[in-house]
Amino acid sequence: MNTHIFGRSTKGALPVVAGGEGCYLIDTEGRRYLDGSGGAAVSCLGHSNAAVRAALHAQIDTVAFAHTGFFTSQPAEQLADRLVANAPEGIDRVYLVSGGSEAVEAAIKLARQYFLEIGQPNRHRVIARRQSYHGNTLGALAAGGNAWRRTQFAPLLADTTHISPCYEYRDRAEDETQEAYGLRVANELETEILRLGPDSVMAFMAEPVVGATSGAVPAVPGYLKRVREICDQYGILLILDEVMCGMGRTGHLFACTEDGVAPDMITIAKGLGAGYQPIGALLTSGAIYDAIAAGTGFFQHGHTYMGHAMAATAANAVLSEILDGGLLAQVHTQGAKLDAALRATFGQHAHVGDIRGRGLFRGVELVADRETKATFDPKRGLAARIKKEAFAAGLICYPMSGTIDGQHGDHILLAPPFIIEDAQIDELVGKLSLAIDRSLAA
Repeated sequence: MNTHIFGRSTKGALPVVAGGEGCYLIDTEGRRYLDGSGGAAVSCLGHSNAAVRAALHAQIDTVAFAHTGFFTSQPAEQLADRLVANAPEGIDRVYLVSGGSEAVEAAIKLARQYFLEIGQPNRHRVIARRQSYHGNTLGALAAGGNAWRRTQFAPLLADTTHISPCYEYRDRAEDETQEAYGLRVANELETEILRLGPDSVMAFMAEPVVGATSGAVPAVPGYLKRVREICDQYGILLILDEVMCGMGRTGHLFACTEDGVAPDMITIAKGLGAGYQPIGALLTSGAIYDAIAAGTGFFQHGHTYMGHAMAATAANAVLSEILDGGLLAQVHTQGAKLDAALRATFGQHAHVGDIRGRGLFRGVELVADRETKATFDPKRGLAARIKKEAFAAGLICYPMSGTIDGQHGDHILLAPPFIIEDAQIDELVGKLSLAIDRSLAA
C-alpha cells in the first residue's frame, strides 16, 4: 500500500483497521485480533462501547472545542470533580492535557514553578529510577530511566539522576524479606538526595507498577510508604506516574491506593480516555495549587487542546463505565483468572522466569535459564519475534526487550480490556503460548 504516513517504523506495511468489536480489532481483510494489551494499556473498555460512543455523539452536537484561555466547559468541570472525589487524600486540582507525556511535562514544570513560588529557587533536580518510562517528550524522556530510549537524544536531555528500581525478581536477595528489600532500595533515594544536596532536589518520580520497560513490575509492600517518608523529610514532591497503571488497570482507580500512599502529584492518561479520545491529566495537591494562586497566580504552561470538551466527555463516560459498571471488581476477578491461566501454562516453562503484576496488568519475563535467570542474547530479538508470531496468530500483545538495563532481557506485557471474558482469557494465553514456542524454535 502506498502511504504518506510517517509511522513508527519505515519497515513493512501494517494492516488497515476497519472496525472493533468488544475485545477484538478487525482489519479490512476481515481478520480478527484479540487485543491482549489494550494497544498500550489504553483500550480498557474494548473497541465498541455504546455508552462512550453515545456521549461523544451528544457532545459534538453541543460544542466540540472552546479554548481554555476563554472558557471552561461542563464536561471538563465534571471530569475534574469526579477525579478529585476518587483521588488519594490531598489531591484537589486537575490539569487536563492530551496524553501521558504532556501530563509528565506539566508535572515537572509545575514542580519547578512551585518551588520558585515558595522561595526555594535552588530546587530543580528530579530523581527517578532506572528502567522507568515517563514519556517521549524531552522532559519526560529525561526523567525516564530507559537507556535504549534515551541514548541518541542524551545531548538534549535535562540532567536527571536515577536510583535502583523496585524489581524483586532480579534484585531481592534470597535471605531478604520483601519488606527489607523494599526498605533497602527505597533508602537509595535518601542517599541520592544527600549526594546531590537536599536543597537542590525538587521531586522524585516513579510508576507504582512499572509498565512498558519492565513488564508490570509492582512495588513490594512498604516501598512507596518509605519513599513518601523520605520525600516528606527533605521537603521533596512525590510524583507518581500512573499513565499506564492507573484508571482501574490494577483493580483500583488509582494504583497507589493499594500501596497506601498519597502523592503530591499523579499523572494519568491511556485508560482515562480508553482510546475513544486522546486525553491525559495531571492531578495535584491543593497545597501546590494554593502556592501558585498566592504567588504569580498563573501556571506558566499550556496547550491548545487542553481541557478539550470532546476528550473530557469521553473520559466522563469511561469513568462512569468503570466506577458505576462494576468494572473495578471485574478487574480483580478477571485479573486473578488471567494470572492463574498464565501460571498454569507457563509456571513450569523452561524459559519463563517470572509472572507478575496486579489486576489486568500482567508481565511474563523470559529467560534462557530459569535457575541462573540468564537472559537471551539481545541479537536474537526474541521480543520482536514473539510480537510478530502473536499477531500472525490473531493476538495483540506488548513484548519488549531490554527489560533489565535497556539491552538485556525480554518480557511480554498484557493489559487486556476490563470486559475480557473467560473464553477470551483462554484464547489469549493459548495464542501467547503458541507465539512463544514458535519464537523459541526459530
